[in-house]
Amino acid sequence: MRKSLLALVAAGLLTTATLTACDDGGDTSETGSGSAKSSNGGSEITGDAGIGVILPDTKSSARWSTSDPAYLQAAFKKANVPAQIVNAEGDKEEFKRLADTLLDKGAKVLIIANLDAASGKAVIDDAHSRNVPVIDYDRLTLNGNADYYVSFDNEKVGILQAQELQKCIAEKNVTNPVIATLNGSLSDNNATLFKNGYDSVLNQLYDTTEYRKGPDQYVPDWDEDNAREIFSLMIKQYPNLGGVLSANDGLGNAAIEVLREKGLNGKVQVTGQDATVEGLQNVLAGDQCVTIFKDGKLEADAAAELAVKLYKNDKPVLPDKLKDPASGLYIQFAKLEPQAITKNNVKAVVEAGYVAPDKLCTAKFKRACKTAGITE
Repeated sequence: MRKSLLALVAAGLLTTATLTACDDGGDTSETGSGSAKSSNGGSEITGDAGIGVILPDTKSSARWSTSDPAYLQAAFKKANVPAQIVNAEGDKEEFKRLADTLLDKGAKVLIIANLDAASGKAVIDDAHSRNVPVIDYDRLTLNGNADYYVSFDNEKVGILQAQELQKCIAEKNVTNPVIATLNGSLSDNNATLFKNGYDSVLNQLYDTTEYRKGPDQYVPDWDEDNAREIFSLMIKQYPNLGGVLSANDGLGNAAIEVLREKGLNGKVQVTGQDATVEGLQNVLAGDQCVTIFKDGKLEADAAAELAVKLYKNDKPVLPDKLKDPASGLYIQFAKLEPQAITKNNVKAVVEAGYVAPDKLCTAKFKRACKTAGITE
């Protein structure tokens, strides 16, 4: 299975797409739609549903409106399989309505990135009642009993964040630093997995008193405005913070904006995740210590490969399984490997085709890009 997935990536499935990338997401190109219909935040569903894909929102991360729908669409078009890609725009009832419509339109497979466990489970139960298999995409639906789960090793994501934060703090010769933590949304199981990962590293440092534990808070819905307000209160309480473990680039940027206002950007070390353009620019500027690159093409290709096989009545058996902590059941898991990105290897994200150099290397960052070996 792994060889098959890597072969798909090597073949470069992102040859066509209907969406144009925003500056803060993965790069895509704009061409005809072919057999796959993609909706950038819309909910129109027409014709044969084929494979139905429901993405969660366009706010928590740029990826849901840029790279993921384009990569998925390209894979379905290459396989010549009809697909409908829609976005629930953060509305749980709309999420369920879209699923119901897709199933009514004859979808033979569903791929979902849930908004929360309850609405995700409702969709899976509905699909299973109609003998339609479901793939949890990126986020596991707790107690949902999906047929497959496609995602990255999310605990490793957190481990990499904490390890790189530790390196950055050491480089700044900061002793006994206080660490603040901006976790993702409690409704997203990935946020729990990320936290499990970085806490496994940080707790050891707290236990030895090498680091001091500061404020630790979840950010509802991964909302950056909420994160900005939360972090503003954190730094009032702990004005001498040494580091901020932020679960993704959006939360990290919210912290960085507050730090800039106080002239502390680049002094207080901040983490992120998703390798967004904004996150990579913060890394190049020295305001962010690390982002985590989860190759969207690899994840989309893995999900599409599974969905196409299921659409053709094949039922793959995967080598890995993940235990659902809510149900205790083991879900077949297409597990992918994340990569830590620092100033020293930002170029790797560009070389992977995830971000276009002209979008990353705007006038403000041209010199930093040149130093990083990135050319347009």
